[in-house]
Amino acid sequence: MHNIVGSGLLAVLLGGVVAVLAFVPFVALSYWRRGGLSFGRSVLWAGAAVYFWAIWTYTLVPPPDGDAYRCAGTNLRPFEFVDEIREAVAVSGRYLTDPVVLQVALNVLLFVPLGFFLRVLGGRGILVAGLVGLAVSGVIETTQLTGVWGVFPCAYRVFDVDDLITNTSGALLGSLVAFAVPREYRGADKTPDADLPRPVTRGRRLLGILCDVLGVGLLQSGVAVVLQAVLVLLFEDPGRTGDVASAAGAAVAAVVWLLVILVTGRSVGDLATRVRYTNGVLPAWLARVLRFVTGAAAYSVLESLPAPWSIASVVLLIATVVLLFVWKDGRGLTGWIGRRRLVDDRAGVVSPTVDGVSRR
Repeated sequence: MHNIVGSGLLAVLLGGVVAVLAFVPFVALSYWRRGGLSFGRSVLWAGAAVYFWAIWTYTLVPPPDGDAYRCAGTNLRPFEFVDEIREAVAVSGRYLTDPVVLQVALNVLLFVPLGFFLRVLGGRGILVAGLVGLAVSGVIETTQLTGVWGVFPCAYRVFDVDDLITNTSGALLGSLVAFAVPREYRGADKTPDADLPRPVTRGRRLLGILCDVLGVGLLQSGVAVVLQAVLVLLFEDPGRTGDVASAAGAAVAAVVWLLVILVTGRSVGDLATRVRYTNGVLPAWLARVLRFVTGAAAYSVLESLPAPWSIASVVLLIATVVLLFVWKDGRGLTGWIGRRRLVDDRAGVVSPTVDGVSRR
């Protein structure tokens, strides 16, 4: 039980890491291919990320202790589990709760989500589900047979051809179960209404801000970690390399976000959620600079400044949060200062005049 709980927690942790790293691309792909982001598909994709790691953690983790290491055997006889179930049930008299029966059932159930996700999220049918289930199970069994590809002197878990059969059966079953999901919610193909404009709401704007904050934070952290590792290797006394690396990370993230905004007029979060600001009363170049200085990358730079200058980041954060709820479209500081509105980028070009009358 302890091993099962530990494997589950590890799968959730690794799946969460993948979900965070893939969040911005996932939002962008959802808006471009399905017109928006639904809660249900978001939950399913997060579940798929956790499930991917669960397959490996439940089948390969934990590794054996050195002192207790024993080489495991192999089973190359197909459907031997049928005889094992018959013999076990004859002894115990329990058809549903016998450990041998449960082991086979769990091998089937472990791959049911694979077939389900392939149909609902990937739009793939039962043939693909069976082939993918067989391939994934084959990789797992081969990994076990080779002692994790030579890491261990021999297999520490049994290579079982019956596992290939039961795992593949589970994937096929999951593909059939997925038929219970309505057709309009299945598949990865672009939906017919994906290019139709949608209302710009506070929730959508908040999602764009989250994309910017997360994207800036990940880029900044990634650059800082790599740079700090290099500095530690180059200098015997690293000193304040952490501060230098953090500042460099913030600078790199700011430059990337600035270039994106100068070229497109929109931040990464705006692009991901398919919104844009109307022209307003400012020249285009000034409006783009304003978009940068009121965004997540500028906040990151301000936050990295020494006191008392870093207080400006707090002011920017408070202003952003407050103004997010002033207008329904959440246009924030950029919209307030430049008299700009947020619109869906799939809508026609709208240019508001100074008097506030919009014309196409």
